Amino acid sequence: MNIIDPDNPIPKYLQISAWIKDLIQSGRYEKGANLPSEVELTRICQVNRNTLRQAISELTAAGVLRKEKGRGTFVCADTPLAITHKLKSISSFSADLRELGIREKTKIIKKGVEEAKEQVAKKLILSPNGSVVAIRRLRSGNQVPFIYEESYLPHSIFKEILEMDLTGSMYQIINERFNVTLARSDQTIRAVNLKGRIASYLNVPENTAAFFMESLTYDENNIPVELLYSYYRGDKYVFEVELGRYHIKENYLQDD
Repeated sequence: MNIIDPDNPIPKYLQISAWIKDLIQSGRYEKGANLPSEVELTRICQVNRNTLRQAISELTAAGVLRKEKGRGTFVCADTPLAITHKLKSISSFSADLRELGIREKTKIIKKGVEEAKEQVAKKLILSPNGSVVAIRRLRSGNQVPFIYEESYLPHSIFKEILEMDLTGSMYQIINERFNVTLARSDQTIRAVNLKGRIASYLNVPENTAAFFMESLTYDENNIPVELLYSYYRGDKYVFEVELGRYHIKENYLQDD
């Protein structure tokens, strides 16, 4: 069996890292297990040493492996390599991790009052030059960064939120502390490559694949209350969508 498919446009080091992750997920290597030496892995994968080391570095940065000088490379992932987020109802990162028994940690990168950019003001139906509360957070599980978030809320309603503990679920704060019912959320997801500071926050190399989600959440009066931009690490998240029954559309066009 060939580990590397030369006709696959995916870089060789990413094919190797995917293969190693499959070995871990299948139970071949458990947490704390020592991987074969770089020389042995180079022989198995039939690549040069630099390509193999690039794959190991990618997995080390992702928190899947750790290198110990003079001892080798070890499996250190004690969380699922990918968290499944079900797109059925409004739910939080905190709830996702709680269901899996993963310890959550949220770092507040920046918070404050800002003048809403044109697109933000339009989404939140604010007047030109309106103010928003802007909260930027890094969400981690078991010390591995998963999501970088930028949350924008109308300042006139949520100005007091800046004095609150924002290291937990924002949805819970909005609901319980401001008595706002979160009735629905419009979400748009697209694939992106992480750049600059966001790649740095998520502890991955630049151009690492990720998901970008824009979530616009409304109250029970159909008024938008939060615009959320989220960057999910592509190696840590799977989005699951439940679809209803298939219906054949009737063709109402009649022949002349």
